[in-house]
Amino acid sequence: MDQAYQAIARRNATDETSIDASDEYVEPDASRYCPTELLGTFALLMAGHGRCASADMMLGDREYAMWQLARAHTMADDHLRSIAVLLFAYFDDPRGWGAAVHA
Repeated sequence: MDQAYQAIARRNATDETSIDASDEYVEPDASRYCPTELLGTFALLMAGHGRCASADMMLGDREYAMWQLARAHTMADDHLRSIAVLLFAYFDDPRGWGAAVHA
């Protein structure tokens, strides 16, 4: 048995390919998934200002999402604005979920 394992080890040492799928995995540049925790925070901050922003609708309708983000920019809340900027980067990205659906 040891000879068989040694033969396999020698072959694997000279073979550049691997049968392990994770060896060939390439990490994408950025995630295409919406940062849902950030989206939840956004919705709560908007509610704190008396504005209802539906996270579900934002995920399903890019125009609605962009409108809510634009509304957030008009408010005098620096924290809300900074979160809106981060979310805008997701919704405006052509690799983002919303843009891919409406393309």
